[in-house]
Amino acid sequence: MQIALITDTHFGARSDNQAFDNFFREFYTNVFFPTLEKNNIKTIVHLGDIFDRRKYINFNTLKNCREYFFDELQRREIFMHLMVGNHDTFFKNTNAVNSPNLLLNSYDNIRCYAEPFELKGLKSDILLMPWICAENFQQCMDVIKNTQAPTLFGHLEISGFVMHRGQECEGGFDPAIFSKFKRVFSGHFHHRSTKGNITYLGNPYELTWNDYDDPRGFHVYDTRSHELEFVENPYRMFHRIVYDDRKPPDPLDLNIMQERMIKLVVANKTDFSAFDTFVDRLYAADPLELKIIEDFSEFEAEALDEENLNLEDTMTLLSQYVDSIETEADKDRLKSLLKTLYVEAQDYAE
Repeated sequence: MQIALITDTHFGARSDNQAFDNFFREFYTNVFFPTLEKNNIKTIVHLGDIFDRRKYINFNTLKNCREYFFDELQRREIFMHLMVGNHDTFFKNTNAVNSPNLLLNSYDNIRCYAEPFELKGLKSDILLMPWICAENFQQCMDVIKNTQAPTLFGHLEISGFVMHRGQECEGGFDPAIFSKFKRVFSGHFHHRSTKGNITYLGNPYELTWNDYDDPRGFHVYDTRSHELEFVENPYRMFHRIVYDDRKPPDPLDLNIMQERMIKLVVANKTDFSAFDTFVDRLYAADPLELKIIEDFSEFEAEALDEENLNLEDTMTLLSQYVDSIETEADKDRLKSLLKTLYVEAQDYAE
């Protein structure tokens, strides 16, 4: 039996920004539901954090996600099992007050789980494990110890897994707690990763610059064979463009820039008129945000006093390192790339 696994949808993310909500709608309308229809999938398991805010819901956000997600589930007669995630709970120490139970109780095709539950009837037993908090900790540990289900779906914080690229979880549960299961699938961390029997599924779409160029989507899971298929979301919210007028520019598709977050990193600019024309074209595409990063002045070669080099200067050290290594690569090109990445990192924001 094939079911769909999705997690961390975060309806209302980015302060209920309408452009992000339109971005979500694109994914569900053009990717998610067509895939379910093509594969005749009638069951979804959502692994938590269906809403973004723990304390309240924006009415326009609720109206919109009802239209393109919850109402579509009902219209297509798709049943959804939904675990409560940490963003779905009002209090941090209990799951008792949670947004899914309060906001989705009018849908008879959605069942919410605030406590552990063993799901049967899907060809293989599955333990559903919502957010583990102070109140339910012992209950959850006892259920994990005693269950015979070979598979666990949860909203878990497990040590050693990447939360987003470049940042690994140092706290959380020891992975050994879940070693008895054949497969463990979890929400919570937005980066897709697998270690041993544990897989973090990742969220369906980019929400911050941390997600840039990190594939997003959802999964189709076969409960009989335990095979997992990733269905990638082709839509991107964040686009990074490197401007360098010393070489021919890459093709620029302005159609995908509307209501998107654009970061323009200026590696080299000698023709100011051409640069202004390029920027005008980007603005004409009506992006949600256009951020231009171009301050390289402190790294220009002529600005460096070799007699008084600051050994703590990151770019100087990187440049010296490139000069010292033996490589067939173009060292000037490598230095330029490192400079571009360093300046962008200096300006990096969530």
